Amino acid sequence: MESRSRRRVHIDDRAPSAGAVEPQDISGTADDVQGLKLRPSDGNVTEDQEPFMGIKVRRKASLHRDYKGDYIDVPSNQFLMKILKKQGEQSVLFADKVMKFTATGKMKRRILLITEFAIYIVDPETDTLKRRIALAAVDKICLSELSDNFFAFIIPTEYDVLMASTRKTEIVTVLVEAFKSSSDYELEVVFSNRFGYNAGGELLKEVQFEEVEGGVKTRILRKQD
Repeated sequence: MESRSRRRVHIDDRAPSAGAVEPQDISGTADDVQGLKLRPSDGNVTEDQEPFMGIKVRRKASLHRDYKGDYIDVPSNQFLMKILKKQGEQSVLFADKVMKFTATGKMKRRILLITEFAIYIVDPETDTLKRRIALAAVDKICLSELSDNFFAFIIPTEYDVLMASTRKTEIVTVLVEAFKSSSDYELEVVFSNRFGYNAGGELLKEVQFEEVEGGVKTRILRKQD
C-alpha cells in the first residue's frame, strides 16, 4: 500500500501562552515562512491505518491522494495568524475552505482550521472567527457509508456542525490522530446513511443519503419529535 505524506504548520512563537504544549520534536528540514515552520509529519498514514476500516465507499481519487495539511497558506493570512497566536496554538494540522450548513439549511463558505487543541471556523469574507470548538468537546464524527462529501461534528455540550468538503477523509484522519496524540480518548467515527444532528437550540435535523445512478442523493430534513 502506497503511503501518504502530510505536512503540518508549526507556529514559531517565542512566547507561547501559559499552559501551551510544546510541539513534538519532528525530524526533517524546516522551511521558515513568516514565523511559521512547515515540517513533515511524524508519521505516514496508510489505507489500513485510517479510521474508515473498509466501511466507507471511497472515490478512486481519494485512495491515492497526498495529505498536504495546509491548503490555504495560513502563514500569509494575518488574521488567522493572530487568532492562532492569541490562543497559544503551536501547530496547524489542517486548513482549508469548506462548506458549512446553517440552521436554516443555507450553505456558507468557511475556513476550517484544526490544531492540536481545537477546531476553528472562520468566515473568510469578513475575517470573523465564528466558532472555536475544543477537541475535548467533540464526542464523535458522523458520515455516510457512501462517496459523498458530508460530515458532522457532534458536540453534546454545544450544538453540532454539518459541513461538506472534498477532503473529508483527511479531516477525519487528522482529528482521530489529534485525539490519540493529546489524550487517551479515542474519537468515535460513526458510519450511517442516516444520522441526526443538533443544528442549534432545539432544532434537530436528519441527514439522509441514498445511492442513485450517477452519484449520491442527500436530503437534510427537520427531525420530528
